[in-house]
Amino acid sequence: MADPLIRLRGLTRSYEAGEQRITVLDRVDLDIRAGEMVAIVGTSGSGKSTLMNLIGCLDRPSAGSYLYAGQDVSAMDEAARARLRRAHFGFIFQRYQLLADLDATGNVEIPAIYAGAAPGARRARATALLARLGLGERAHHRPGALSGGQQQRVSVARALMNGGEVILADEPTGALDSRSGAELMALLHELNAQGHTIIIVTHDPEVAAQATRVVEIRDGRILSDSGTPAGGAAGDPGALVKDQAGTRRQAPLAGAETGANAATAAESEAGTFAAGADAPGERDGALVRAGRLREALAMALRALNAHRLRSFLTMLGIIIGIASVVSVVALGQGSQQRVLENIASIGTNTITIRAGTGFGDRRASAIRTLTTADAEALAREDFAASVSPEITASQTASRGRVSTSVSLRGVGPGYFDVGAYKTASGTLFGTAAIDRREQVAVLDASALGTFFPDGSDPVGQTVKIGKVPLRVIGTVTAAGASFGPDTPKIFTPWTTAALRVAGSTTLSSITVRVADDTDMSEAEARIQGLILARHGTQDFFLQNSDTIRETITSTAATLTWLVSAIAVISLFVGGIGVMNIMLVSVTERTKEIGVRVAVGARRSDIVAQFLTEAVMVCLLGGLIGIALAFGIGQGVELLRSDIRMSYSAGAALAAFLSSTLIGITFGYLPARRAARLDPVVALTRE
Repeated sequence: MADPLIRLRGLTRSYEAGEQRITVLDRVDLDIRAGEMVAIVGTSGSGKSTLMNLIGCLDRPSAGSYLYAGQDVSAMDEAARARLRRAHFGFIFQRYQLLADLDATGNVEIPAIYAGAAPGARRARATALLARLGLGERAHHRPGALSGGQQQRVSVARALMNGGEVILADEPTGALDSRSGAELMALLHELNAQGHTIIIVTHDPEVAAQATRVVEIRDGRILSDSGTPAGGAAGDPGALVKDQAGTRRQAPLAGAETGANAATAAESEAGTFAAGADAPGERDGALVRAGRLREALAMALRALNAHRLRSFLTMLGIIIGIASVVSVVALGQGSQQRVLENIASIGTNTITIRAGTGFGDRRASAIRTLTTADAEALAREDFAASVSPEITASQTASRGRVSTSVSLRGVGPGYFDVGAYKTASGTLFGTAAIDRREQVAVLDASALGTFFPDGSDPVGQTVKIGKVPLRVIGTVTAAGASFGPDTPKIFTPWTTAALRVAGSTTLSSITVRVADDTDMSEAEARIQGLILARHGTQDFFLQNSDTIRETITSTAATLTWLVSAIAVISLFVGGIGVMNIMLVSVTERTKEIGVRVAVGARRSDIVAQFLTEAVMVCLLGGLIGIALAFGIGQGVELLRSDIRMSYSAGAALAAFLSSTLIGITFGYLPARRAARLDPVVALTRE
């Protein structure tokens, strides 16, 4: 006689309950041969379900040995036990344990997914099995649209998906009416006749009476074992059943081919699924890993689609955080570019000499040593392309009934050459006007709007500075940086401002445009030495436009990083939200996890599924956040033309990678928790 397919020796299972140790199974010895139909009976708490869980590799014994086809199951690691479940066992549960988000075909396919079978082959296999069980027209219905008997048939098809060499049925008729229960038992007889080993756990004596062997268990020990009845040797895959006429035959499955080769024919149609053998894809590690990743992604998308509102609320924190980061960076870069363009329009090769020790020096207005003679001395230097003295004073200007405070600026022709302003109408004054101290004026846009609000041509009109009339010869618009309040500005020759308005040759500043072939550092050092030699003391400071640019760039970058850090906090908070929701999801889907483990999922499969869901939530949130940031930018620029937002692929990519990292970081803990759930406990969790 062949060796038993299943051999248990001294099998014991006990649990810690506080300070007590409860023994559920106590030194069980049992042999089950291939092809038997065994019923394990007993009252509630007798240990029969625990025995089934141990046989099906859902639980580990506390002591004793378990050999399956000569392999020591007790010594196997979790991955090997999962492989054994996938390849050799099929479970039929009392409550069907179908996944509500999948249709009948999808539920049947699950074991083959974890076995690494090709999508086309497993879909054909699942379709063929459902057709054999009379559910061909219901293959695309979800469990909620199926009757109890139909759901149980789907669970039978799932048990057969990878071959189902041993089918473990836990109270298979407990949730069915008498008719559906009878149909299911007939189906189990047919499967047994085709060579499947059937192990039924039941407390129903009528169900047990239909088995070829009954094992009664009480208080964790085998009380009786009926052995092999007459009418067919245990382990004979060709064991026959009687029809109503008493003829011994091998009955086919409902809706399938007749004859003893029905299972083989269906398996041939479905692909290369041999009963009791691993799926072909499982032998190729690379293909299996790629397939597992693809299936984890598909399952994640199905789970997110099934709970769309919850998924959106989960990713809302990520959306806000990513949109904030991208928008802030874009605003910072846009503002920085605008300022740098303004500075560039002035020229990066200008150096300005001002009185005092620096900006904010209150004594600067009392310093009178910066004079026109300094400007003339600088103009004679070879490094100076142009020199523009400047006298700035706050004066009252009037025209007709309009009188307002203006910023009077006495400048030279070089001031406009520097590029701060461009001509809008009329002309600008030149060296002749400087030499003759002409009483002429050039208005900026603000002054033009103040004194000529009706839009009339200002050229040739007169504006008074105090009691000094100035004839308007032109207007200018700002072409470069403009700092401070938008005060109306009136430009006049510096000689006119010095002698006719201010009554002094003291200058407010001198701007030097350095020749292109001169190093800025060298020019700055020479200006420093020249003015220091003329004044005899350090009562002035130099302002390099290049230094301004670097300062503004540094300040803008610092502010961008600061605000981005605040936005990153919202990303962190969003990540915590993802983790919390995923932990809730693990709790809600505990039974699903148990079902997946029972049909062959590895712990790594469970980790991959939940981790992929978390990453998908964050990735979708990141994409929506990036799109929202672009939308915000478009809206802001439409409403405020003076605000520029400059988006970069680098910032978007960084945000996208950040969302991925958040998904991995905050999704790992829930995924790990899901993978560590005890499958026996998970299956019984309500």
